Amino acid sequence: MIDRRLFLTTSLLGAGGLMLPSVLFAQDAATGEVLDPIEPPARDMSPKLVQLDNPLPAGEVHVVPDVYSLYWTLPNGEALRYYVGVGRDALYIAGVFTIGAKKEWPSWTPTKDMIERDPEAYEQYADGMPGGPDNPLGARALYLFQDGIGDTFLRIHGTNRPDTIRTDVSNGCARLTNDQMIDLYPRVPIGAPCFLYEKNLLPRAA
Repeated sequence: MIDRRLFLTTSLLGAGGLMLPSVLFAQDAATGEVLDPIEPPARDMSPKLVQLDNPLPAGEVHVVPDVYSLYWTLPNGEALRYYVGVGRDALYIAGVFTIGAKKEWPSWTPTKDMIERDPEAYEQYADGMPGGPDNPLGARALYLFQDGIGDTFLRIHGTNRPDTIRTDVSNGCARLTNDQMIDLYPRVPIGAPCFLYEKNLLPRAA
């Protein structure tokens, strides 16, 4: 269920690179209670319909690792916010991408780098793993491409491990629970822009 609660102030900062949309304050629209933007209520991890004080163009994905949040921007200065798990610090890659492909119950093949880092965990899947409930990409995946590179092997995908949401857990991809990925998936068309912001520009969510 999506409810209309948080207000988010967003701006793109700095000329040298892709910087963090600044979360300045949050307020419960029903009660007026001021909420902590860094540590959202643990009791409610469902997607939120938020109002952007500094509107962004509709139809964009924005991943803000410092608050473990993904925003899908909507018309009229609104966005849907989903909680995510993100890449471990050394593996997280910020940048501007395009959704180049989408797949339901995708197959998965670890990259050569993943196999080299941890052959015990990944070498057995060098020829690929069919899609299904136990697949690391979960129920749905959005594939991140860049001009001149094509597929970057970064994904926004589902997971059946909700305990990994709001943690630094992956080999670089952003993960949502399967239920929330199934909700996000049909909203995002191929060709949509995707912004992955730098880490450590705000205090980290607990």
